[in-house]
Amino acid sequence: MSDFTKTIHFIKELYSGKDFIPLHEPKFIGNEKLYVNDAIDSTFVSSVGQYVNRFEEDIAKVAGTKYAVATVNGTAALHIALQIAGVKQNELVICQALTFVATCNAISYLGAEPVFIDVDADTLGMSAQSLEKWLENNTYQKIDEERGSITVFHQQTHQRIAAIVPMHTFGNPCRIESLDFIASKYNLPLIEDAAESLGSYYNNKHTGSFGLMGTFSFNGNKTITCGGGGAIVTNDKNLAQLAKHLTTQAKVPHAWEFNHDMIGYNYRMPNLNAALACAQLENLSSFVANKRKTAKLYLEFFETINSIKFISETNDGQSNYWLNAIMLENRDARDEFLKQSNAQGVMTRPVWNLMHQLPMFKNCLRDDLSNSLFLADRIVNIPSSVNFSEENN
Repeated sequence: MSDFTKTIHFIKELYSGKDFIPLHEPKFIGNEKLYVNDAIDSTFVSSVGQYVNRFEEDIAKVAGTKYAVATVNGTAALHIALQIAGVKQNELVICQALTFVATCNAISYLGAEPVFIDVDADTLGMSAQSLEKWLENNTYQKIDEERGSITVFHQQTHQRIAAIVPMHTFGNPCRIESLDFIASKYNLPLIEDAAESLGSYYNNKHTGSFGLMGTFSFNGNKTITCGGGGAIVTNDKNLAQLAKHLTTQAKVPHAWEFNHDMIGYNYRMPNLNAALACAQLENLSSFVANKRKTAKLYLEFFETINSIKFISETNDGQSNYWLNAIMLENRDARDEFLKQSNAQGVMTRPVWNLMHQLPMFKNCLRDDLSNSLFLADRIVNIPSSVNFSEENN
């Protein structure tokens, strides 16, 4: 029996009783219907309601931050976080080439341009070593008279470096403490794209809580979901207030008048979605524990397979294992495994196309991206849903 056949057979046994095994499906096993019906009965189904307030309090507690602002999706959360961090048109934002396109889209909404830095091969997240090397070799600093502070500029284009946005890939924490240290050294705001990492920790501190702000996503395929939804978390009261203001069409609070003092956005999470999110959040710890158990079973299995490596958490990171990932020997092996597994009703997918290979970002600045290119040829995501089948209990 080939390694591919053994792997597909193992996944089918792990998620037994299914003709088709999806990559990641939501689980609704708690108070979802109760809370959603309650929101409907209250008639507060839009962006005002008790569940929005409750969800913001709950997600801040989970993330270990003082404040949270619920948004309509994770991309909107990152867009607003970048804006209130001071990112402006024609400036540069450092991120990863190995990320989901939403990261770069949010940067582009502000007229800024991404700069692509390589990832670490073990975490799949931004490499602190690569970041520092690029900053040392490609930037200079001077006093920005308008801002009254030391500012970093690109040597060739003289564009301002406005922010750093590392992403915790598939829920695996990147080396965020080292990245935050470098960001502080260069006086650059660090905004964590923690869209995939709710329930993940680095040195026992929740992802999203290290930088100036962090952002989460609650899309339909995330660890917990409300169909769509996102959140900004921060310890800065002023930033939280500004984020809430901007996502509410920048409306000045008043009982009946419609005064708006800035360009705002219709980005608030509806109460109906928040009701679903509150119920889902009640099961976060059990969901993550279950997913970590599945990851352990995968790890033990792949230790017996010579041609496939399982991507596991590092010693200083605790992953939610949102999407389990394996590494094949080369691109041909990757493509063959994708073909065989999907043909047999086991949903698998490659990592996203690297951002610098997309037409709208092909001319962006980047380093050599050697790890990113190597991983993109080999990484495959395998089924990762919360699994209540007999084999996983």
